[in-house]
Amino acid sequence: KADEIRAAGLTPVVVDVFDTPALTRAVVAARPDIVIHQLTDLPPGLDPSRMAESVARNARVRGEGTRNLVTAALEAGARRLIAQSIAWAYAPGSEPHGEDDPLDLKAEGSRAISVGGVAALERLTLASPPIEGVVLRYGQLYGPGTGADKSAGASPVHVDAAAFAALLAIDRAIPGVYNIAEDNKFVSTEKARRVLGWDQSFRLPSR
Repeated sequence: KADEIRAAGLTPVVVDVFDTPALTRAVVAARPDIVIHQLTDLPPGLDPSRMAESVARNARVRGEGTRNLVTAALEAGARRLIAQSIAWAYAPGSEPHGEDDPLDLKAEGSRAISVGGVAALERLTLASPPIEGVVLRYGQLYGPGTGADKSAGASPVHVDAAAFAALLAIDRAIPGVYNIAEDNKFVSTEKARRVLGWDQSFRLPSR
């Protein structure tokens, strides 16, 4: 929240991720050691009537937007990039899916657009040396501000637990990919629990 950022003595900066020069100037000015990429383009409350039209926009953020952010991070000398991906882009196969399983690059229709954006984001994050790339494949988010009060989808994850994973990834993650979801039969989160010390039950204190 902007008010909370100001209260911490910081100044929020809003930049168009598709404006490469402006984005680079802002990131260089911030001189970050670590960049956390949580950019998406989704309708408020995940409005079902608008989700279909958001697919292409969201894929553009993941592809072109990530490329621009990587460019800016490299220019700023950032050491690590932690990027949000999704845990339901795996190709059909044996379950639960581990992080080494292939993405569904043979998908069709709107799923093909989404998976293509995910693949671009992950490739740029993981293969842009000297930056250390960490990809967090989140399940379907629920909780405050997500548009979903209760868990839904095959691999749900509470937004607080997802944010906790990003925090842990700052100094605990070995570069690579991590599934971040509550226990389910579709994806394995053993790596996140073992390497990050992640706990799916983490919740922020009630205010």
